[in-house]
Amino acid sequence: MNIADIDTHRLLELKPEVQQQYEEFKSRGLKLDLTRGKPSAEQLDLATELLSLPGEDYTDSAGTDTRNYGGLKGIVDIRSLWAELLGLPVDNVLAGDASSLNIVFDLISWSYTFGNNDSPRPWSQEDKLKWICPVPGYDRHHSITELFGFEMVTVPMTSTGPDMDAVRQLVADPSVKGMWNVPVFSNPTGITYSPETVQALASMETAAPDFRIVWDNAYAVHTLTEDFPVVHNVLDLAEQAGHSNRFWFMSSTSKITLAGAGVAFFASSAENLSWYEKIANVRGIGPNKVNQLAHARYFGSAEGVRAVMRKHAGSLAPKFAAVIRILDQRLGGLGVAQWTRPTGGYFISVDVVEGTASRVVELAKQAGVALTGAGATFPLKRDPKDQNIRLAPSMPTIDQLELAMEGFATCVLLAAIEAAEAQ
Repeated sequence: MNIADIDTHRLLELKPEVQQQYEEFKSRGLKLDLTRGKPSAEQLDLATELLSLPGEDYTDSAGTDTRNYGGLKGIVDIRSLWAELLGLPVDNVLAGDASSLNIVFDLISWSYTFGNNDSPRPWSQEDKLKWICPVPGYDRHHSITELFGFEMVTVPMTSTGPDMDAVRQLVADPSVKGMWNVPVFSNPTGITYSPETVQALASMETAAPDFRIVWDNAYAVHTLTEDFPVVHNVLDLAEQAGHSNRFWFMSSTSKITLAGAGVAFFASSAENLSWYEKIANVRGIGPNKVNQLAHARYFGSAEGVRAVMRKHAGSLAPKFAAVIRILDQRLGGLGVAQWTRPTGGYFISVDVVEGTASRVVELAKQAGVALTGAGATFPLKRDPKDQNIRLAPSMPTIDQLELAMEGFATCVLLAAIEAAEAQ
């Protein structure tokens, strides 16, 4: 949205009312936080049973004493359960420790240091390194490729996934080594890639033989409704297209059970897993198998995971509905903002008047509402239009959330009025 396209006369008429609302809100001395997508205490309480598991029997279904060393791929009890949930062959699924981000970091770090199994040389020896980043996107993804010095090239996120015309053009460059993707309930827009986009990513030709797609299915089962999204078997799609090693498929229980003590999953081709295990076997002697067994017994089955996620939806859905309702009531029809209406995931993406996102965040901070920084959803935290803001509704109570959103809407209006006056 550009201020030139807004009915500025109508907007400026609202100035006295909006200024008064802001000053009243600011005077309340609030301390509210919408910065990160953390599970609430109510959600974490759903997994309290885990703290008493696996019980006195530490032996998995294969007869392994999970208290001891070994088992680099993780125990089959949790791997088979998660493979069924995601529609993948169990032999292609590896179970690790709490964070899939740790595994992603290893994959990129080891490709940089040693080269991956399709690399002619280590990535560190390439003249130039580029990485495709659909935007708005996930800040922690961007931080990894930033650390390793990649030039991060952005492509727009559409309602069906990344702009594939832009992606195809970029992968014709051999210095483009990979691409970030959150294909289901994407962070922060909440969109889910269409089957056509998924197929296009699996089948497109790339100039780099060691090109990799990080397929971060962090929200694969995080529905806000009774319906669970389709999780595409991209390993099969890529193999059928002749690109069997293309996908590094990630998942985890981090926002399903205990955020700091879950199980991470890495699924990929047999060749990719062999390369990964060869290095991982030097780094360590195996994951926390006791925790994996506890999770397997807690869930019981793939349907058990879905049952837990319906409970999460019971906590999250009213919060998302409150955010959308207040945005509709306060900002609808004014042309000063547009927002996504996700049916799953952890975030709502808001685009405000171009050039005002930083001002909205500043005004909110002064009024006691902490927002994710403007630009956080873009590489290097630089949104060229200074327009996108990510909202995270999960952590506050409903009352706190409604209060914060009233303040947020007021800040959006005030920043738009200031921009109109400057125009």
